[in-house]
Amino acid sequence: MTKIYQIFIVQITHYLTKSSIFVSTTLINKTTMSKMRFFALQELANRRPIQVDYPTQKLSEYYGAHVFDRKKMQEFLPSEAYKAVINAIEKGIPFNREMADMIANGMKSWAKTFQVTHYTHWFQPLTDGTAEKHDGFIEFDDEGDIIERFSGKLLIQQEPDASSFPNGGIRNTFEARGYTAWDVSSPAFIVDKTLCIPTIFISYTGEALDYKTPLLKALAAVDKAATAVCRMFVPDVKRVHANLGWEQEYFLVDTALYNARPDLCITGRTLMGHSSPKDQQLDDHYFGSIPPRVTNFMKELEIECHKLGIPVKTRHNEAAPNQFELAPIFEDVNLANDHNQLVMDLMKRIATKHKFTVLLHEKPFKGVNGSGKHNNWSLCTDTGINLFAPTKTAEGNMLFLTFVVNVLMMVYKNQDLLRASIVSAGNSHRLGAAEAPPAILSIFLGGHLTHMLDEVAERLGDAKLTADEKKALQLGISRIPAILLDNTDRNRTSPFAFTGNRFEFRAAGASANCAASMIVINAAMAHQLNEFKAQIDALIAEGIEQEEALYKVLKETIIASKNIRFEGDGYSEEWKEEALKRGLTNICHVPEAIMKFNAPQSRSVLLDEKIFNENELICRIEVELEKYTKKVQIESRILGDLAINHIVPTAVIYQNRLLENLRGLRETFSPEEYEELGSDRKALVKEIQQHILAIKQLVREMTEARKISNRLGSQVEKAFSYEEHVSPYLEKIREHIDHLELEIDDEIWPLPKYRELLFTK
Repeated sequence: MTKIYQIFIVQITHYLTKSSIFVSTTLINKTTMSKMRFFALQELANRRPIQVDYPTQKLSEYYGAHVFDRKKMQEFLPSEAYKAVINAIEKGIPFNREMADMIANGMKSWAKTFQVTHYTHWFQPLTDGTAEKHDGFIEFDDEGDIIERFSGKLLIQQEPDASSFPNGGIRNTFEARGYTAWDVSSPAFIVDKTLCIPTIFISYTGEALDYKTPLLKALAAVDKAATAVCRMFVPDVKRVHANLGWEQEYFLVDTALYNARPDLCITGRTLMGHSSPKDQQLDDHYFGSIPPRVTNFMKELEIECHKLGIPVKTRHNEAAPNQFELAPIFEDVNLANDHNQLVMDLMKRIATKHKFTVLLHEKPFKGVNGSGKHNNWSLCTDTGINLFAPTKTAEGNMLFLTFVVNVLMMVYKNQDLLRASIVSAGNSHRLGAAEAPPAILSIFLGGHLTHMLDEVAERLGDAKLTADEKKALQLGISRIPAILLDNTDRNRTSPFAFTGNRFEFRAAGASANCAASMIVINAAMAHQLNEFKAQIDALIAEGIEQEEALYKVLKETIIASKNIRFEGDGYSEEWKEEALKRGLTNICHVPEAIMKFNAPQSRSVLLDEKIFNENELICRIEVELEKYTKKVQIESRILGDLAINHIVPTAVIYQNRLLENLRGLRETFSPEEYEELGSDRKALVKEIQQHILAIKQLVREMTEARKISNRLGSQVEKAFSYEEHVSPYLEKIREHIDHLELEIDDEIWPLPKYRELLFTK
């Protein structure tokens, strides 16, 4: 048995028996994993909910208690320092070193009321999580005595070691220096006894090594472009901000069962396991009664979220057994994204207290729904207008239609870039199944709004509109709110759906950083709006009035983007055929989708809008390809180890039992009776042997394919090789293992089964 499984056995034995951690490895044998499974099930039978009660004070009294928000700033900062922070947030005005020292001192004073001992620059590198290096407030004073100090310099900028974070070749390994810089627009917060300061993360040369830096650039780009278009209708608009409401899906698995599944522990998903006789066929889990253990976990999670100013509001059972969802109220995209990253970390911490493990993998269990993270996106002006919400006036609805039509064109032009923003090794198992949006990008508007767009395009003729035609057009447009009120449905098969006052991008994966898709959506929208405005300005320069120019460009855009609109079943085979006729792409392979970041249209968006420079763009592609390769590599390795070290030996043990039984039958019965009684056992022995031989052969082939792929020179070659030559073996090997699970005695099967993992109470 390999060292890694000795560690698993030591951990689970200590966890279940609460005995000494020093477990003799001489006791380990081929049945140990099956013992772990039954120990875990025994522990599960004794689980009791950990009681959690909401605080006695009102929610409004403790909401945001652990956040250095404006109310705390007013209390702990001098008035000039408070004004400096607000000007930096709202107007982008930098403050000097003296002001920074005042802000840092006030922030530290507030944090000390919570007995905080350390601070950290909290950032989002190009991994699947966040990063933090904790430093104490401890320093020497001029006399050499110990004091607690936090300066403005430490608040604003730090130099964490950047050598081991993904960088895509943007810097050499020996060039370790990187910088974190305070994102003043996202408030500091406290977790445990540490003051966390949200920051961007850049290289020594100033190039982005994180998600937050390009996200802030994309939000600034869409603000500028959308404001320019809005002022054609409402001159008072000075700013447009993007909002995000994420919906986080996740699974909960009992920690004892989780620890008995090395594939879950290492990859986040089950690489083998036959389907349970019952899973989600009856749809009885969806929106069902939440189990008491889970309810108490959710309660504690909500309390801690509210203390951190995260406005979580909705919780419910999702479609698959042991699958749940959490959703907040909409917030500014940057803050919402920070909150989602924080929530994913909180979920893991709090689940541990309740003897659960949170699974954020997009497809932890084959055959049941995977987990996504729906990104509900909207644009709003500083004057209070939601640009995706219809109004009661024709003028307001012209603004609404203008932005909706530009969203259509944005998605149509950038369908491959949008797909590239959400692909991953995990999400590739989920997208396209009858549970999640297909890999084909399309937009659902609802039949009535679709009809209205076609009607508007038809009325907007090439010739100048007469007064009567304009009046008829305005009357039609003014009907939009009434139409949408009663006739806008939802389409769960649509990757990008209009849902009344926002667009829902449903294709993002549960483990993803929301910024990945928000960078692309907002940058692409900015690019489209700039092109739209440039078209109108060009017509005005030719002497055409602004209103007529707007009508002309709107008509052209509605017609040009028509193919991206689809109201039907996105899961159907008919749609795949129809999408192909429409010229829509259907990219199912991860490396191929990632490479679309470098397509001409993608480059025009990301480079022209200055979201990335050339080096940063290539860096992102390299990082995503390497991330995909390594995840498939890890899955391949753990599956090979489990198959050869646990499944095959278990199959041999059961096969030997059958052979012993056959010998007993031969000794007991006549040859004729033996032939009759032993025929089924002989067949089973042969079947098991065939699966054993197939598994061993496939593992050898997979290992060799992995070695060949690893020797390839570039990340592009490696990723495509892993996709084409290594990944297919995972399913082939699994098929044989799942057959063995059905045949082998349950008593000796080494891993918790789906019926046990999916129905934890």
